[in-house]
Amino acid sequence: MLLLLYLDATQLGWQEMCNFLLAIAFCGLVCFSAGEDALPANGTLSDGQTLISRNHDFELGFFTPGSSKNRFVGIWYKRKPEVVVWVANWNNPIIYSQGVVLRIARYGALVICRDGSILWSSNSSRVAPSNLILQLLDTGNLVLAVDTTEDNYIWQSFDHPRDTRLPGMFMVHSPAEEDKYLTSWTSSDDPSPGDFTYRIENKGLPQMVIRRGNVKIYRSGMWNGVYINVPTFYNTIFKGKIFTDKGRTMYIDPYNSSILTRLVIDQTGLIRRYTMDERKDKWNLVYTIPKDPCDDYTKCGPNGMCIIEGVPICRCLDGFKPKFQTEWDFQDWSDGCTRIRALSCMNGDGFLELKGVKYPDILRFYLNTSMSIGECRDVCLRKCNCTAYAQPYIDNGGRGCLMWFGDLIDIRVLPGADKNQNIYIRLPVSELESIRKSDNKKRRHAKLIAVSAAVGTLISILICGATVIVRRRRRRGKSITFTPAFLIVKGTEFVFYQKL
Repeated sequence: MLLLLYLDATQLGWQEMCNFLLAIAFCGLVCFSAGEDALPANGTLSDGQTLISRNHDFELGFFTPGSSKNRFVGIWYKRKPEVVVWVANWNNPIIYSQGVVLRIARYGALVICRDGSILWSSNSSRVAPSNLILQLLDTGNLVLAVDTTEDNYIWQSFDHPRDTRLPGMFMVHSPAEEDKYLTSWTSSDDPSPGDFTYRIENKGLPQMVIRRGNVKIYRSGMWNGVYINVPTFYNTIFKGKIFTDKGRTMYIDPYNSSILTRLVIDQTGLIRRYTMDERKDKWNLVYTIPKDPCDDYTKCGPNGMCIIEGVPICRCLDGFKPKFQTEWDFQDWSDGCTRIRALSCMNGDGFLELKGVKYPDILRFYLNTSMSIGECRDVCLRKCNCTAYAQPYIDNGGRGCLMWFGDLIDIRVLPGADKNQNIYIRLPVSELESIRKSDNKKRRHAKLIAVSAAVGTLISILICGATVIVRRRRRRGKSITFTPAFLIVKGTEFVFYQKL
């Protein structure tokens, strides 16, 4: 191609030669070849052209989702184009894409435009130099920068998540700036913002929350210094990290170049974690959130507790009873439970320990990160409206004080939970004594059942043994003489006597 251009150029005069060379130089600055990972400052990307990350994992270009007729600019997995991880103009569909290009504006923003008319803009707020490039990184992050040093990013797609979180992308809660969170698509044909969001909420202790509009439908449980109760924290491959910096609470799945993984919130509000099976070239579903009915927010109502192995799965906390028994019998647990006996406050209350549970939601609470557990108990007792207390952090042997006021909302037993995550429920002393007697009775009953089972097993063994002996002696033609014996059960013990 270059040789042909050279031969054509040699037939030109000097003036034509200069014009030819100027045209070649201009094309070198402005024209763009599909398949590269970066777009220069004067370049454009039109429909049909793409940027491809250097590791060939991600691709940027124009696409049409599902059965839609509209065009969008987005990023997808190169080997799985149907899996889109980010959309630029998700609120501004392109109805007719002829003449539409993606380019870097003179003021340093990324824009989608047609004939000078802007259809979408990244609205970068930072002062931008003239030598910007647009680059698709190996992480799937699209950046506007002078170079790929993170501090030099003018704008990046990771700061504007859609429905997918990729490793290396932060979710952020900040009182001083815009939060970064996931938002579901409206449908598989429409990437505009849907009904569901997945975000960090921090009212003193951070937790992950799914909302439908403004209604909370799931929460992970609070950060306890070791984990948030989401499966990411139990997986060594893509273990999540949560930390605070300059007043911001941030959550991230660290980037690992050897693993392709993504987390997406779908149109039904379900969180799904996928990893790529390289050998089979397919996505494997690792986990979903919510993972079971007990993850539904306030499944068992106020002062109720969800036990996924239970039948039914909801029961009242000890010292409480169903607020409406009839509804409870029909497995409508939404109204929860109410106290069997009212608190006595200064006249005598105590606490019942509840082990291995997700702490109630912090709606009305008090948090002190330096108070000891003993001090926490004493302060809670002095406050008549304090209904429970616990140590918010379980690392380093436990620390701090967290107190709840009013109803206890959204408690569930955590399978395999760290037994250091325990909460102390306030009850009147009379109720504690009643619970203690009931527990002792249950233990005696369980022991009696165990003893009865053991006696039955022993008797069966004796009968089987005697039967075997009788048969053997009969085969040998010997007579059989039995020595009378009897079994006496004394309390929870049994004694075998043989008459001599």
